[in-house]
Amino acid sequence: MYSYNSFLRTNYYNTVQAENDDLSATNVAPENCVKDNKNNAPKFNLSKSKINYVPYNPTFTASALRTRLNSKEEEKKYNAVVSNTDKQTRKKLEALLKSGILLNSESTDNSTVLDNLYKIVSTQRAVGLDAKSLLKDVITTLNNPYVVTQQFGDIPKNKQQSVVNIHSNSASGSNDINVLHSGTCVAASIEFTLAQEMPAEFARIAEGLTSPKISADKKIHLNMLADNTLDAIWLLNAFEIPYNTDNFDTATLKLKPDDYAIVRAQIQTTDRDPGERSPIDVLMQSTFMQIGSQQSYDTLTDKRAGKFNQNDKGLIEFEKTFVESIVEDKNKISVLYQTVDENSRLIGYETDMETLKKHLTQSIDSGNNVILGYTQTDNNNVIINGHEITVIGYKQNPKTQKLVFICNDTDDGVSRPIEYSEDFLLPKVHHAALPKAIVEKDIQLYESWVEGLEMFQEMRKKQNMAA
Repeated sequence: MYSYNSFLRTNYYNTVQAENDDLSATNVAPENCVKDNKNNAPKFNLSKSKINYVPYNPTFTASALRTRLNSKEEEKKYNAVVSNTDKQTRKKLEALLKSGILLNSESTDNSTVLDNLYKIVSTQRAVGLDAKSLLKDVITTLNNPYVVTQQFGDIPKNKQQSVVNIHSNSASGSNDINVLHSGTCVAASIEFTLAQEMPAEFARIAEGLTSPKISADKKIHLNMLADNTLDAIWLLNAFEIPYNTDNFDTATLKLKPDDYAIVRAQIQTTDRDPGERSPIDVLMQSTFMQIGSQQSYDTLTDKRAGKFNQNDKGLIEFEKTFVESIVEDKNKISVLYQTVDENSRLIGYETDMETLKKHLTQSIDSGNNVILGYTQTDNNNVIINGHEITVIGYKQNPKTQKLVFICNDTDDGVSRPIEYSEDFLLPKVHHAALPKAIVEKDIQLYESWVEGLEMFQEMRKKQNMAA
């Protein structure tokens, strides 16, 4: 069994009907990972039972948990942040302090959440962005990461022509920029995990992306991308991400969204409706899409190019794993669980359901969320849709004694977790990004750079034959 899928090169978009005993959730959406908010609003029938399993979170064990301001400098920063918040946001800020999140410093430069909140309100922001609004969005997201959404906001009619003028390469006019169905499920899921598991790093990247430079530096360990340094460098070059090698072990990358991201972020600052993306969502998701698409993403049209994917929407599995490894600086392995033939027909599984269940639960127990792609098939078992969601915990159904997986879906229109029984979810899992240590004993590992090189060479071969 290979850990990277080289066959099914489409996005895993959204249609799901959970049929657990008394635990159900229904998400209905047209093709391409999105919902039409007006015509296909999702309906949820969540279990009344509470989540009784709280997953281990390394954020609060990797360093001493601090819930009190320890210096005059911290008091100064805290008071400055407080003075720029409304009453409701102030309560959320206090909650961050009491929970230990506000003073957490597990970030690339060891800055705390508080340090970066202070930077947002005390230093200049990018043109068209509002510091107080950004501050509120970051605090709100860190209090409840489930508010992260991939729902694009509409462009007001009075601004559409100016946006079309800015988008000079657009040949389709205003219809090209009015995105109804988002393909950023992977990017939004990574953003959610970053906010939940690495709050200081989330705040640091949010501060950088909203600053005048509209970018954030990120130091990574090259062995988190590949066992061999030269292979890791190959990956960085293949994905065309700007970087400088610090030494043989680390590199500093420039994380930056595409040039049009700031336009959407400005629109969401002044014309954001309930349930739509915040400017933080826009910039962070655009950045992650840009990383995965080999710097080819267009935020206004939600389309991409790039050498690894012939589909112009979303990210494929190989690209998704690369982005996760970069953002989290962890060695993630994308494991394929479904066997699919050349006609996109599901014909079997690469491993049994118990092994898949073990991989998910051990990953959760080790403090890692699991972003996975699940599929929907028609009556002939042909895959017609799919979507990326995040598994954040699990519990046991007292009636059936089977597991219930607690998940987050950035496209479901609700700011809380949903639940799927193991009987429903496991057979639908196409792939999942998991820590190498969890899966290396059960599968034959196939490093991402190997698959990427083979895929690129195969595409080049086909192009040369067609020429």
